[in-house]
Amino acid sequence: MTATVSLPLADGTTERVTLREPGGWLRPAAPAASRIAYAAAHVVADPYTDNAPGQPARLDWEATLSVRRNLWSWGLGVAEAMDTAQRGMGLDWAATQELIRRSAAEAAACGGRIVAGAATDQLPATVGSLDEIVAAYAEQVAFVQDAGATPVVMASRQLAALAAGPDDYLRVYEQILSQVTTPVVLHWLGDMFDPALAGYWGSRDLDEATKTFVSLVSAHAGVVDGVKVSLLDAEREVQLRELLPPTVRVYTGDDFNYPELIRGDGQRSSHALLGAFAAIAPAASAALQRLDAGDETGFLSILEPTVPLSRHIFSAPTQYYKTGIAFLAWLNGFQPGFTMVGGLHSGRSVPHLVQTFRLADAAGLLLDPELAAERMRQYLSVAGVVIA
Repeated sequence: MTATVSLPLADGTTERVTLREPGGWLRPAAPAASRIAYAAAHVVADPYTDNAPGQPARLDWEATLSVRRNLWSWGLGVAEAMDTAQRGMGLDWAATQELIRRSAAEAAACGGRIVAGAATDQLPATVGSLDEIVAAYAEQVAFVQDAGATPVVMASRQLAALAAGPDDYLRVYEQILSQVTTPVVLHWLGDMFDPALAGYWGSRDLDEATKTFVSLVSAHAGVVDGVKVSLLDAEREVQLRELLPPTVRVYTGDDFNYPELIRGDGQRSSHALLGAFAAIAPAASAALQRLDAGDETGFLSILEPTVPLSRHIFSAPTQYYKTGIAFLAWLNGFQPGFTMVGGLHSGRSVPHLVQTFRLADAAGLLLDPELAAERMRQYLSVAGVVIA
């Protein structure tokens, strides 16, 4: 049956839209071999609890874990408790610990890849010493390792606020890297994702920040599995690939330019740790299968139609991209309602989410068009959009 829905236009009228059939996505028999790919998964709020701004996070555990099982079923790894899971935007440390424990157990049960964020968000916003930051990082890294996941050492708001320059960053990270018992991933998150991280690595000049970052990684390459770069700057990521030791992977976090970065330049390529892959998992899986077969043209032909959707979801203010990912998960039936911890479902406007719907349809990523159309009608009705 053909699914149709009336969508609002900017002039106050509506347009009747017929949804396309979803892409003929086939689940792989095994994860991709040519690239390591993690999807940064979001969390699903428990609608029966008070998930208002400033309140402790309460999750719908079955829906949250179902999202992760779906990602593993597409051959993707899960990047747990990252910024996509609302670290620093609603998800507190207590809920984060439970999330990592549960997801790591699920990963072990199905043989799925998992990495998990280790940060300093158990601390107050302002701290008095770098030693406090080191201790907070050490606690979280040890927790992630004990749970059975690979730690992703995330950027620290507390460090960004306290550090006087590059030497303070090096002091903190060198202490952490000297203590780890298994390799870790280092995460460089740009201020477009979190304004509190402006000037990370001790300089607002990205060339200077890159020098500091490369010097740190080069000195500790033996315990750095890879680096995740989320600067939305493809040229800088390519440059970074050339500057880092060859044993250190680059996991692209560039939700604007991922097809060409993952494909590579014939010599070096990026792996993936992307929030976008949580939104486009079936297409990402199919594209990686083509890359495994040596079909770069087929890889690009699958991924390139997803880029307009990803760029829209991650458009400024970029930190609210999580709202679009949760919205798509609801449209596709992976969660019972469109609510988020911290009230973040209010982070995007009706026109923004309508365009998200349109672009997901264009990319063949509304997996059950009838369900998606019905849920879109429900959303528009609650939002006050009158369909003539």
